[in-house]
Amino acid sequence: MLKVLFSPSESKQSGGDEGAKELLGSNKAREEILQAYNDLLKTASQEAICKLFGFKKFSECQPYMCDLFSSPLMCAIERYQGVAYEALDFASLDEKAQKYLKENTIIFSNLYGPILGGDPIANYKIQQTNTLREYAPEKFYSKRFTYQLDLLLANEEILDLRAGYYEKFYKLTKPFMTLKFLKEGKIVSHWAKAYRGKVLREVAKHNIDSLDAFMGLEIEGLHVEEIKITKNKKEIVYAIV
Repeated sequence: MLKVLFSPSESKQSGGDEGAKELLGSNKAREEILQAYNDLLKTASQEAICKLFGFKKFSECQPYMCDLFSSPLMCAIERYQGVAYEALDFASLDEKAQKYLKENTIIFSNLYGPILGGDPIANYKIQQTNTLREYAPEKFYSKRFTYQLDLLLANEEILDLRAGYYEKFYKLTKPFMTLKFLKEGKIVSHWAKAYRGKVLREVAKHNIDSLDAFMGLEIEGLHVEEIKITKNKKEIVYAIV
């Protein structure tokens, strides 16, 4: 089966009515950093909390000032918003495609680490690259979850749609495929987020179960410009047309 590695988004939807369950890997393995986040919200200065969230005014922090362990939960694939998730448009997909995303997308959260799209999480806020006191999320989860992910993905094919920063959470050592997007011959960033979401949408709609099947998928607005193979990585270079 194909597993798709994906990035989170700083924008999130509030609310939720999902029940708690064991997240990908184990809840115990991430308990330490989740508790540190919860304690920080209760004891840190307003200045420290603003810095963690990436806000200038403490009033902007209020929607996230909730106890993490008693907050409403929502599936991760629905919780995240932002450019990539707007392009994905999960709510408009049929039930089969939504089920595919919940079971086969692995999102690398700044707080929860690697989670499945269907894993229920609370509304939280950590600006990318920020630390939780002594915890750097990418180092914490790389150490705690690499072995578990190696086992989980041992017999799976992998399409890596993560932004560069989230590669630090888990380094792939087995063959995988990744994508690059060019606009008028130049690498794009904002457009890349949107097209990662668009690609994930098409993968789910067509229930793509292998990299060979993915290679046969035509995606509107994208044209294969080049295929590069280096060590264990196959990179598909798309031109945005």
